[in-house]
Amino acid sequence: MRIAYLECFSGISGDMFLGALVDAGVPGRVLEEAVAALGVGAELRLSRVDRRGIAATMVDVVVEGEVDRPRSGMGEEQNLETRSSPRSSAEDVEKYDSHDSANETGRGRFLDHGHGHTHSEEHSHDHRHEAAHAREDAHASRTGVSAPPSHDSHVYKHSHGRHLSEIKRTIGAAAISEGAKRKAIAIFEALGAAESKIHNLDIEHVHFHEVGAVDAMVDIVGAAVGAEALGVDEIVCSALNVGGGTVKCAHGVFPVPAPATVELLKGAPVYSSGVQAELVTPTGAAIVKTLASRFGDFPPMKLNKIGYGAGSRDFAEHANVVRITVGESVDAKYVQAISKCILASPEIQSKLSRKVDQQVASVSAEATTHAFAEEHAVSETITVLEANLDDLNPQVFGYVMDHLLATGALDAFAVPVQMKKNRPGTLLTVLCKPEDAQQMVGILFAETTTLGLRRREEQRHVLARRWETVSTPWGDVRMKIGSLNGAVTNYAPEYEDCRTIAEEKRVPLKSVMLEAMQAYLLGLAAKQH
Repeated sequence: MRIAYLECFSGISGDMFLGALVDAGVPGRVLEEAVAALGVGAELRLSRVDRRGIAATMVDVVVEGEVDRPRSGMGEEQNLETRSSPRSSAEDVEKYDSHDSANETGRGRFLDHGHGHTHSEEHSHDHRHEAAHAREDAHASRTGVSAPPSHDSHVYKHSHGRHLSEIKRTIGAAAISEGAKRKAIAIFEALGAAESKIHNLDIEHVHFHEVGAVDAMVDIVGAAVGAEALGVDEIVCSALNVGGGTVKCAHGVFPVPAPATVELLKGAPVYSSGVQAELVTPTGAAIVKTLASRFGDFPPMKLNKIGYGAGSRDFAEHANVVRITVGESVDAKYVQAISKCILASPEIQSKLSRKVDQQVASVSAEATTHAFAEEHAVSETITVLEANLDDLNPQVFGYVMDHLLATGALDAFAVPVQMKKNRPGTLLTVLCKPEDAQQMVGILFAETTTLGLRRREEQRHVLARRWETVSTPWGDVRMKIGSLNGAVTNYAPEYEDCRTIAEEKRVPLKSVMLEAMQAYLLGLAAKQH
């Protein structure tokens, strides 16, 4: 399986994500064509920059001939307003002092959040200068360092903008794939949902200012199209460095991360490195929330491509980039098992010393998928029988269990329970096929002391299973292998085979099982070459 790992050690913004995609091999023209397909008068400008010694790709958005760079400390959400608010238009949009929003290029700055702000002079904005301020904002968001406020002070007018429904229509009409459209709309909906919750408004009343909406569409549509072009089956994301500092807006001072960012990052692992700046912007958070399937450490993989997307500021403390690593996933259980084998056996160390570098990294889940593409988890109906026993001779209990299994029970097990009158007892549970249920009922009534039992039908899911025989120094052992959608998820030596060999050859049972595992894993590695 082809996967991508996104490392947000300097946060993430929309433009940083686009830069990382291009740096990892997504053709720039793919993103440029997607932006042109929106028909909103925007275009991309790509460049190579240096961030603390790391070469990275930077993506600028050009709107009406102006490069959209982040304004210092301004939050993504400043360009979102709500018309249903009883407040005056000046209060509809949260205004900010200059912010330390280091990782965004002004795209999709919405509502009431500035990012990492330190300046004391508030600025309101005319649409002529809104883009410039948004650039400064995003710029600060990328870098996490507050920049000087814009040299002009303007009146922020609310003459026009876009609601979510209009944005969805624009995306829906663009000449991009249906999958990219769905992803882009999902990202916008996540962003709008966060804003609507924060401001207690219906999502359709969330109003994106014209420039902010264009910038956001560029980032979000570019992210959806670029992720699709990357050709991965899964995106995994690291913990996110959100930065620090405060956001000063018309309704007071908020800590970084901004309210919408916090809402979007529910359930995600976050931390602050101490940088007094906003590192994760709402657009970046919405992209990660929608495109990443899970959060975690660097997954086992065979590395193919690496890309760095740059923020517009260059920190003294660290490289202001987001990194994406693309590769083929490696079965973690295989890596763990083979490592144990190597550590446990000098003989295996010798066998693998010439191969481990090339083989361990190459044994991926995808290779197994090709080999067993038709294997799927199976859902089936089973019957569950239960009886509470408090007076059955323990000597009889073992016999009953063996009898049930020999007669065709899928499983039988016992659990200690405390019964009425404080009597210790045992809950006997039998799993069987529905057509065998009546026979199992007869055994339970005939062989145990129960006066009644419970019966119900349940669904169970089982992995596709197969057997594979491996050779050990003492004889053959069957390996039971479980697969899900063709990918091997579990494997184990058959206990009875190992037990028979151990008894006949007078060797430790654990040695037989370990040798069988080693033989299977070596054979699996050899199949890949």
